[in-house]
Amino acid sequence: MNQSEKFMKEAIDLSIDNIDRGGGPFGAVIVKDGKIVAAAANSVTNDNDPTAHAEVNAIRKASKILNTFNLSDCEIYTSCEPCPMCLGAIYWSGIKTVYYGNTKKDAAKIEFDDQFIYDELDKPIHDRHVKFIPLMRSEAQKAFVKWASTENKTEY
Repeated sequence: MNQSEKFMKEAIDLSIDNIDRGGGPFGAVIVKDGKIVAAAANSVTNDNDPTAHAEVNAIRKASKILNTFNLSDCEIYTSCEPCPMCLGAIYWSGIKTVYYGNTKKDAAKIEFDDQFIYDELDKPIHDRHVKFIPLMRSEAQKAFVKWASTENKTEY
């Protein structure tokens, strides 16, 4: 078993063990310089947090451990192809490589189907299932104007 397979096995083992702890069948590990920095499983139901997917939990842990929001020098191994939310988090974190076990079609077969989210993203905002209502844009713009004119900001 090569090093990548060992890291993937860890993510898969987390996904399997998590079921016995009342969580969903998903696990993820983040690796830097050939070492696991953070490992996490899905904790949506245990934490009553719809964002507590394995990948997001692992990113949060790795960021705290490494004391940075930029994980561009890390890789993520996840037991399943990331959902749209996790994919967004991976992009925002800067991670450049994702290794995954199950596919999104495999997840859909056990009723973890995210296709509706992909479909919603393709729709015009006024045709989406969730209502999007613009409100107080001119007031909200004040924060963006301030950000744009701030010289000593930490960009990300």
